[in-house]
Amino acid sequence: MSLKQHEQFLQTLEQSKRPLIVLPEKANEDDFASAFGVAGLLSKLNKPVDIASAGGASPQSLNFLKSAQKIKGDLPNIRKMTLTLKTQTAKVDELSYRVEGDTLQINIVPKTGAWTAEDVKIVTDSYKYDLIISIGAKELEHFGKLHELYADFFFSVPIINIDHTTDNEFFGQMNLVDINAVSSSEVIHGLFKEIDPGLIDEEIATYFLTGIIYKTKSFRNENVTPQTLKVAGELIARGARRDEIVKNLYKTRTVETLRLWGRALARLKSDDSLGFVWTLLSRQDFINAGADETALENVIEELMMTSPDANVAAVFYEEKNNNVRAFLHASRPYDALLLGAPFSASGTRERAFLNLKEDSLVKAEKRAITHIKTQLKESR
Repeated sequence: MSLKQHEQFLQTLEQSKRPLIVLPEKANEDDFASAFGVAGLLSKLNKPVDIASAGGASPQSLNFLKSAQKIKGDLPNIRKMTLTLKTQTAKVDELSYRVEGDTLQINIVPKTGAWTAEDVKIVTDSYKYDLIISIGAKELEHFGKLHELYADFFFSVPIINIDHTTDNEFFGQMNLVDINAVSSSEVIHGLFKEIDPGLIDEEIATYFLTGIIYKTKSFRNENVTPQTLKVAGELIARGARRDEIVKNLYKTRTVETLRLWGRALARLKSDDSLGFVWTLLSRQDFINAGADETALENVIEELMMTSPDANVAAVFYEEKNNNVRAFLHASRPYDALLLGAPFSASGTRERAFLNLKEDSLVKAEKRAITHIKTQLKESR
């Protein structure tokens, strides 16, 4: 009889000697919280585990969680290559190496005699990790530079793909995708509960509730389901620290974020008839605030809380390379990916990044706003 999903999941984890949890380059709080929960399970199974994301460290809003800073931004020493030289006929006298551009040259001088090509053997070891656990990525490309630099690794090592979005491409050998869940944390909680509810201790319960509260805006948005509320209740019963989560996600903002929000608020624009608000942030705004693009999540959150009647919000901003992008948030029935389709939108139905091929914020704003307003009017 075939194994159920949670049984396959547990069996695969138990068979792995060194798993790696990988998050999207633009991972959000739910992705990180989910990863911390899975890492907690692996620790209970006595498995060494690393968490990696090309975006680097988790958001400051998660610093209250125990695992928050344990994130790898790269995968160094992922594979070892061994060069073996037979020395029966010629002993080594000198060994040196030199790096020229992109080439490594190894120089070996014999004491007597000489070597032939048959005396040299090159062996590439297996990868450091034997299992990839992907959380929150829709496709392999969402891993960013990790996938670009280590593409062969992602194609050679089995992947467990965990997600909750409808646009997931099912790229794993095992795909645990539940589109009825509001967050990856809810998906993984379901797996844990099926395996053994006792695995969910206070800390893991706090991780999962953090992901759920983040994705539902503390149960205020329209994607909250009766099942989500039931799961939240179960997590609180297991010791999840709801008040601490809400305080850190929504009531605590860094000085840098508050400065950036002040600039965004000063340029706030709206179309009340369409339930649409937007603002602009220049590169100088980021510099003056001492903030970076990771603060955009908080800015968009504040935009939505400041404009409770808005269903769509956008932040147009300049990147460090002066490219203009937009961070677009859409509540049901709208879809951020559809609204931003002409601008190579990437992300989820709820939140997407748009690439605007204009040489100024003002031009980019005009072009994108015209399109989005047209789409909103047509969908009414």
